[in-house]
Amino acid sequence: MKVKKTLMRLTTASIVSMVAVFGSAQAARIAIGPPASETNSVSKVILEAYGIKNYQAFQEGFGNAADLVQDGNIDISFGILGVPAGSIESLNASTGDVVMLGLSDEVIAKAEQTSGYQSYNIPKEAYGFLDADVPTIAAFAIMVANNDTIDEELGYQLAKVMVENAKEITHAQGAQLTLENALNGAAGIPIHPGAKRYYEEQGLTVEGPVAKLKADASKRKSEFTLGTGSQGGTYYPLGGEIANIWNKHTAGSFTNVETGASLENLASIGRGRMDVGMSVHVPALDAINGTGEFKGRKVENVSFIGHVYPEVVQIVTRKKTGITNLADLAK
Repeated sequence: MKVKKTLMRLTTASIVSMVAVFGSAQAARIAIGPPASETNSVSKVILEAYGIKNYQAFQEGFGNAADLVQDGNIDISFGILGVPAGSIESLNASTGDVVMLGLSDEVIAKAEQTSGYQSYNIPKEAYGFLDADVPTIAAFAIMVANNDTIDEELGYQLAKVMVENAKEITHAQGAQLTLENALNGAAGIPIHPGAKRYYEEQGLTVEGPVAKLKADASKRKSEFTLGTGSQGGTYYPLGGEIANIWNKHTAGSFTNVETGASLENLASIGRGRMDVGMSVHVPALDAINGTGEFKGRKVENVSFIGHVYPEVVQIVTRKKTGITNLADLAK
C-alpha cells in the first residue's frame, strides 16, 4: 500500500507538472522588442489594453523576430517600422502567408491616451498581401542630438543635409525627409539652435523651447556616433544612409551603430556615450520631462534636429498560427 500511495503521489505530481508545461507551451509566443526599446514599451501597452497576460515574451529586434516567425518558433512579432517595411516584405516573400493584425477602436483609443501615439491606417496598397487597410497607431521618428558634442554650426549642417541631400538616400523612408515634414514630432522638445537657424532660413516657423548648448565648435571632435536600431528594422539601414550623406557633405565622420533603438539611444546621449540618435518622439518627450521609462532620470542634454519618417506599429503573424485577432489571445 505504501508503494502504491507513493506511486499515486508521483503520478499526480507528474500530471500536474505536465499540465503546467503543456499550458505554458500553448501560450502565444510573442516578440515584443528588445529591452529598453520603444517597441517593447508600446507592445506592452497594447497587450495590456487587450487584457493579454498569458504569453511567452521574446525580447528580440524585428530582424531576429522575423526569422523566428519564418521558422515557426514565434507566433507574433511587434515592430515599429516605416511603411512599407522591407523586412515584412521579405518575410512574406519567404513564407507566402503573412497576416498583419489590426487594432480595435477601443485599444487605439486607450493607446492614444496612455502612449502619445495616434490612430493610423496602413493602406492595403502598402503590401501585396493585404486585402484591406489595417488600423493601428503611429508616431514620428526623429533625429536628436547631444547638446554637449553637437555645436550650433554642426547642428545646422546636419539638418540642412538631411533635407537638401535626401535624394541621395535609396531607402524608401528617405522620401519622408522633406522641408514640409521637417518639424513633425518637434512639439515639446527643445530644438537644436543650429537646426532652428536652418529651418527659419527656409521660411519655417519654429515654435517652442530652444536647447542650450555646451558644445563648442572650436573644440569639436572629428568622429561621432549615430545610434540607430536593430538591423532588421528601419533605423539601422536608414540611419546608415543618413550617416553616409553627413560624411559626404559635412566635415564630421559619423558611424551608425546598432542599438536597442529609442530608449537606449536617448539614455546613451544622456550619459554622454552617443552624439546623435534616432528616436520615436514619444519617448524623447518622456526623456526630457523625466516621465514614463525615464521617470526620475531626465535627459537634459538632448535636442531636436529633424523629423525622419512616420513610425507605424505593425504586428505580424502567419496564417499557419490560426491567429486572426489579438483579442482571441485574451480568452
